[in-house]
Amino acid sequence: MSMQQILAGLRTLDGVLELAPTPGSEHPEISWGDHFFYYAPDGQVPRNRQPYATVVTKNYPDDTASRLEAPDRWRLNIHVGAPAFSELIGYAPGDIDAAALDYSTEDVFNPHPLYGAYGWVCVVNPGSSTLDRALDALRSAHLDDRRRVERRQS
Repeated sequence: MSMQQILAGLRTLDGVLELAPTPGSEHPEISWGDHFFYYAPDGQVPRNRQPYATVVTKNYPDDTASRLEAPDRWRLNIHVGAPAFSELIGYAPGDIDAAALDYSTEDVFNPHPLYGAYGWVCVVNPGSSTLDRALDALRSAHLDDRRRVERRQS
């Protein structure tokens, strides 16, 4: 599946806010070309919480294990929480053996290289093996973020 198809699916969710920094914007240059998703029906980028999903198109200084420097590589990152993490990865977030993982394998769920212990999963170039589960995980992550926002507002 192409990145544009994943982005299009995310954009259909109610109350979604996509932050997609572009060259010359006020956002750090390293973030240009990437996408950050929040539940934010007011259209304002939240200042007090992280996105629930991101699409990154390049390596970051402390995050190179997915080898995103190669052409046409990108990574979908989803905050799924511990139960869904265990279902997708096969073990609990606290049981990650980073040395045993190849974070660069395409179309496979992995713990996020930096945030796996916090319930984040990732997929480099999602495809036929991961697409349906990734889309389900994105919808669930969106609903979880929505519930957190609504709980804080009540």
